[in-house]
Amino acid sequence: MKLLVVTCLKEYLGDVSRIFKQANIDVFSTSEIAGHRNGAPLNLLEDWFASGGEEVDSMMIFTFTPAANAEHGMALIREYNETLKENFPVRAFVMPVEKSV
Repeated sequence: MKLLVVTCLKEYLGDVSRIFKQANIDVFSTSEIAGHRNGAPLNLLEDWFASGGEEVDSMMIFTFTPAANAEHGMALIREYNETLKENFPVRAFVMPVEKSV
């Protein structure tokens, strides 16, 4: 089992939901978050959040899922980011779940 965590702009939630469905991930949780930046990044194109004191309405989406579904989801997110015209890619990471009850 893996924990798949995704962060994205609030506008991308529907797209991420469709990606999860394609990856056979039917159950997930969401939380609204505000991204903050305390200093200017070295490369603005690789910035996760706004520069300066601005806030960005974002979402954190997470799910516990089999490893194969997590890997499929990551691949689909990579493909999605390649087609984005915006400078705010969807970010995702996978963590192992050592124990669960």
